[in-house]
Amino acid sequence: MILAAAMLLLVARLIDVQVIHSGSYQAEARSESAAPITLSSLRGSVYARDGSLLADSVPTEDVIADDFQVTNPRQTARALAPLVGIPASKLAPELHRHSGYVVLAKQVSQGDGQKISADAIPGITLVQDAKRVEINGNLASPVLGSIDAAGRGSGGIEYEENSLLSGTNGKKTVTESPSGIALPQSNSGEPASGRAGQSVELTLDTQLQYETEQAVAQAIESYHAVSGTAILMDVKTGQILSMANLASTHPNATAATAATTTPATPGTAGGIPIGPKDAVTEAANNTAVTQLYEPGSVFKLVTFSAALQDGLINPNSVFTVPDQISLDGSIFHDADPHPTERLTATQILAQSSNIGTSEIAQILGEQRLLSQVGSLGFGKPTGLDFPGESRGLVATAAQWEPTDFVSLPIGQVDAVNALQVLDAYNAVANGGTFVQPKLVQATISQSGTVHDTAASPTHRVFSPSIDGELTTMLEQVVSSGTGTSAVVPGYTVAGKTGTAQIPTSGKDAYTEGAYMASFVGFAPAVNPTFSMIVVLDRPTPIFGGTVAAPVFSQIMSYALHRYDIPTTPGAATQGVTAQSPSSQAQDIT
Repeated sequence: MILAAAMLLLVARLIDVQVIHSGSYQAEARSESAAPITLSSLRGSVYARDGSLLADSVPTEDVIADDFQVTNPRQTARALAPLVGIPASKLAPELHRHSGYVVLAKQVSQGDGQKISADAIPGITLVQDAKRVEINGNLASPVLGSIDAAGRGSGGIEYEENSLLSGTNGKKTVTESPSGIALPQSNSGEPASGRAGQSVELTLDTQLQYETEQAVAQAIESYHAVSGTAILMDVKTGQILSMANLASTHPNATAATAATTTPATPGTAGGIPIGPKDAVTEAANNTAVTQLYEPGSVFKLVTFSAALQDGLINPNSVFTVPDQISLDGSIFHDADPHPTERLTATQILAQSSNIGTSEIAQILGEQRLLSQVGSLGFGKPTGLDFPGESRGLVATAAQWEPTDFVSLPIGQVDAVNALQVLDAYNAVANGGTFVQPKLVQATISQSGTVHDTAASPTHRVFSPSIDGELTTMLEQVVSSGTGTSAVVPGYTVAGKTGTAQIPTSGKDAYTEGAYMASFVGFAPAVNPTFSMIVVLDRPTPIFGGTVAAPVFSQIMSYALHRYDIPTTPGAATQGVTAQSPSSQAQDIT
């Protein structure tokens, strides 16, 4: 009876475990032994405006070893070595680890993966993965960005559009022992497939991007600059067709050493090599929106546009301009000494007179001056939403000093990025209408359906009549002022030069001999198609009209011809000889 009772209790317990509560025990066992493995989804591609690939994800395989099932590690290592590109001497020790799960190689091509599967090597399995490939090498890499080891965007467009590009990863479950060793021949179930990411189509023109980078690289080498930035934009749509961000790999090299290098001509076979091992490389980030600088004379647009809009001046208004003035106990002077002159507003802008600009700013007043800074987009996000973008640093009414009537109008108080400056001048090119810049023009679903992004928002900053006056004045900068080297043969050009001192970090002073040289403008001056800015950091010579304007001319000429823009009747058919340093000195702020 005792034995019978014991047997009944045992049977009852067995029924409870194996029948009544079997599901909960099975679930608990699976939770302890099942280990999920992520199967990377195929990341979406990045295309240029013409549909050509810029970045793509290629399916690959990760080679995994269950070293408990590998009976001959050395033989297995020799068989795998030529297929995974790793010496057998390095693979063999990995197969002796006795962990049950060893990653031998990542991102092996699918072709080699198929060969490994065909060999049916005991203990060797494959897991899906993908490799990101930049089709044109490092071209536009600060804009495209990068991905991290987990396949997530870590910079640039890859980061900005990560949720769209990344898709949804799949999952696979393997069975492990409590010590983490994969159990051989265990049923892991069917893997859950992932969903590939969508693709994006950028506004960049691949060939124009290449030509832009080549021209900037040549300028960095020729003028011994630390770095260079150039952006070319479609006037009406705000679409960015090229955005170059380059840096010198020898910024401390002497001018004498750099002068011995003869850079190649952009567009010729081979061109200028751009990379970490070359004299010029891609910048670490998109400096066109992340790097702030005092803009210098290109900022004079704020003063002139506001004064024209409020009817305080017209292009022919005459001012008495000395070479220096006293303001709040401080002496301010033009960069180049000159006798007191009678200059029109157009001449003040064309010759880039700091004192003349200050006189107009004092007529305008603090409130209207600060208001125009904001109206032209300075101190605000550009709307590009690019990772790391800085909105800039601008003076406020609470920070206003009497001396700012000189400092702010000539671009010394505020710090801006290059795209903000281009946006402001693009508003002039666009008939007084500000248009938000744009880098992504469409998204592409997994089925290939193209969805255009919304048109860039716009707002008016000054009337068409005032815009026409501004354009005429900016034309004079190129035809007879400090920007003659920006002439594009066959087209009229309007724009402005800048030669701005660079502040010393942590000090209320400027770094001696250090300047940001720039030129910003648009072409053709009548019915403009493209606007563009070029900025060089610490070049020699220092003048924007000498070093940045020729780069503008070169790139703008290529763009106008590439897009078959008709020439301007009566425009000069040859470039203008660059002005002497003495005539450019007036541009210094």
